Amino acid sequence: MEFPRSSNVTSASAISTVRKIVTPALDCVHRPFFRYNTRMNDPLVIAGRSFRSRLIVGTGKYKSFQETARALEASGADMVTVAVRRVNLDRSKESLLDYIDSKKYFLLPNTAGCYTADEAIRAARLGREVGLSDWVKLEVIGDQATLYPDVQATLEATRVLVSEGFTVLPYTSDDIVFAKRLIDAGAAAVMPLGAPIGSGMGIQNQAHIRILREMITGVPLIVDAGVGTASDAAIAMELGADAVLMNTGIANAQDPVLMAEAMHHGVLAGRQAYLAGRMPKKLYATASSPLEGVVR
Repeated sequence: MEFPRSSNVTSASAISTVRKIVTPALDCVHRPFFRYNTRMNDPLVIAGRSFRSRLIVGTGKYKSFQETARALEASGADMVTVAVRRVNLDRSKESLLDYIDSKKYFLLPNTAGCYTADEAIRAARLGREVGLSDWVKLEVIGDQATLYPDVQATLEATRVLVSEGFTVLPYTSDDIVFAKRLIDAGAAAVMPLGAPIGSGMGIQNQAHIRILREMITGVPLIVDAGVGTASDAAIAMELGADAVLMNTGIANAQDPVLMAEAMHHGVLAGRQAYLAGRMPKKLYATASSPLEGVVR
């Protein structure tokens, strides 16, 4: 465009003229994208409590507490897990808890490192006694090499903790039979592994996750463990998981803060794809443009 070559035209008036012409055009371009990139009005609800984010993030394995805080911020998570047995609870010296704003994040104590039901129950009670929460991510390990859960001990601990007023989110196998037993025992969610803890192998049991999704509708289904990158998170959500919990996939990335942001987008994309419904898979090609009406 050209401006009049008048000495009375100031730079301010020129800028004003440009804005009048360009701003509407920019609005047409940017408004739709701004609309779709905002948070979805699709909260995760656990035990009656709503969370905006469907990404739950662990707080272990980072290089520093400062890096942990930056990664949490980048992830957009509302809920973060804290290992009761691995964090300084008396605050006598620098603690991870000094870097987690309890007004911003919902703290979910976990019983990582427990190998018996009794150990896990004591850890959950300790977390509540020091004021962390009466919610608990219940983890009872049955095998040291694979870190697979001891499902029977997990069931026993769930029954006890629910009877004591805890909101229990148990880490478990992808066995639908035990999943149903955990729900009957009062579990507020079912959290099957997608692959061994810390393996980063991605979702290795997609058929089992699909079965769990079809048969579990009364409580959230949260994939816990095995996610190594954002595409793994997206796959878990596309399979119908209500949320994904991860730690190592972010903390052990070369750039944990950037990976945390990527995981945020992966979970969001997977959830949107699940709600949108993917097209059916076909063996043969189908033309994208219809052949009817083609000029010959």
